[in-house]
Amino acid sequence: MKNAPDWIARSVSRLRSAPPDAADKTVPPAASAKAAAAPRTTHDRLQATLRRGQEALSPRALRRVLTDLQAVIQPRTSELEGGRRAQVVADWYAQAQPAERHDLWLLMCEQFAPDATRFQSARQRYEAAAGTEEEGQAEITLRRALVSPRTRLLQRFAVFPEGMRFLVDLRAELLPHLKSDKRLLALDAELEHLFSTWFDVAFLELRRLSWDSPASLIEKLIKYEAVHDIRSWADLKNRLDSDRRCYGFFHPRLPNEPLIFVEVALVDSISSSITPLLDEAAAPTDISRASTAIFYSISNTQTGLRGVSFGDSLIKHVVETLCAEFPRLRTFATLSPIPGFRAWLGKNAQAMLNRFSDKQRAELAREVGAEPLQAPALLAAADKALALEPKSALRQWLLQCAAHYLARELPDGKPIDPVARFHLGNGARVERLNWAGDPSSKGQKQSYGLMVNYLYDLKRIDKHRSLLAQGKVPASKDIESLCP
Repeated sequence: MKNAPDWIARSVSRLRSAPPDAADKTVPPAASAKAAAAPRTTHDRLQATLRRGQEALSPRALRRVLTDLQAVIQPRTSELEGGRRAQVVADWYAQAQPAERHDLWLLMCEQFAPDATRFQSARQRYEAAAGTEEEGQAEITLRRALVSPRTRLLQRFAVFPEGMRFLVDLRAELLPHLKSDKRLLALDAELEHLFSTWFDVAFLELRRLSWDSPASLIEKLIKYEAVHDIRSWADLKNRLDSDRRCYGFFHPRLPNEPLIFVEVALVDSISSSITPLLDEAAAPTDISRASTAIFYSISNTQTGLRGVSFGDSLIKHVVETLCAEFPRLRTFATLSPIPGFRAWLGKNAQAMLNRFSDKQRAELAREVGAEPLQAPALLAAADKALALEPKSALRQWLLQCAAHYLARELPDGKPIDPVARFHLGNGARVERLNWAGDPSSKGQKQSYGLMVNYLYDLKRIDKHRSLLAQGKVPASKDIESLCP
């Protein structure tokens, strides 16, 4: 593929630089602004001669790209040849500007959609056949009508060696544009649907990552770690020491790329602070005595696989693997951040304050030195949370607010905190809050340094999921007693 000819670019330049009085003065300003704001569809652009406004590809270049895309799925083209042609498009894409890539996405959305007439006919046939011996065949016809040319196109892109990498990266680049351009939603939905099949746990391999793993793989742990930044090679080596385990899911088409990985510490009790777990100078635990596995970091690595769930299966597989290696293990828990707590409390502090008794509010007012007590003064004092004494009324208030946040805030029936939503959705329960669990600047910024343990009770996972489905957060008695 080549860029649009120079003469087209010059013509567009002259049109853009035309003086204001050259415009059609008969068009009302409001109508003119509306027309300028509405982007042309690719159907319109393919029939045009010149590009308009901020359109990246000229109609001629757009038609050339469309021809190359159509060649990928020509009826008599083999899978191998289709994959080769898809790779040619991918090579062009690698050199294209962001706006030109956007045009390719639009072509995929608008020019490779399902045949609406065929779908309507198949649906009517299926409805008419309901309850008859023709119902099965009618369902097959309907299913085939739902398979869009876009599906076959994306499948061909997955054929060439780097095709899966190309598609995952394409979706990662596409995602930030969905809010501003709704036309791209169909392509995103199709990619997510295909990825949910291609990256099903049945096709994934669980691997342990250790200090002996290839350097290129270890470097990716540093790159993708999303919970506790890896500060140095010494920090990384500590996380891969004898009393630690790190596991990741891998896909055969992305062999050296972990899709998600979890870091585990083998200890003798549920951890209350991340500091000793990340202490490079700490002596390794005697793993022969370890009774508890602490999942202290879980990181998804591929933005393009958003919406494809690996966490549930990863934790189950890791628990099974650890039990086989360490029969003494009895407790499986996390030491997790509460990333949304501080931001949530900033918006809901006054409402939470109103939930407390007059006596509690009076104690808070005396400690903060503000009368009448208002949320801004309380939040300002909470900035120094790590210095609060154990009997501090403000410290108790923060703990109670955090318990409420984790165990009671369920908009749309799901926990508001993203980490809580992940673990509770996997069948864990909220076990314990830990004051100053993460004293780092990141921990203070997220949750005033608070961390939480989620407990995976293997015998009650299904029960916990059932409770959550009923809109009730599984929580320990300690957490329940803290809720105001």
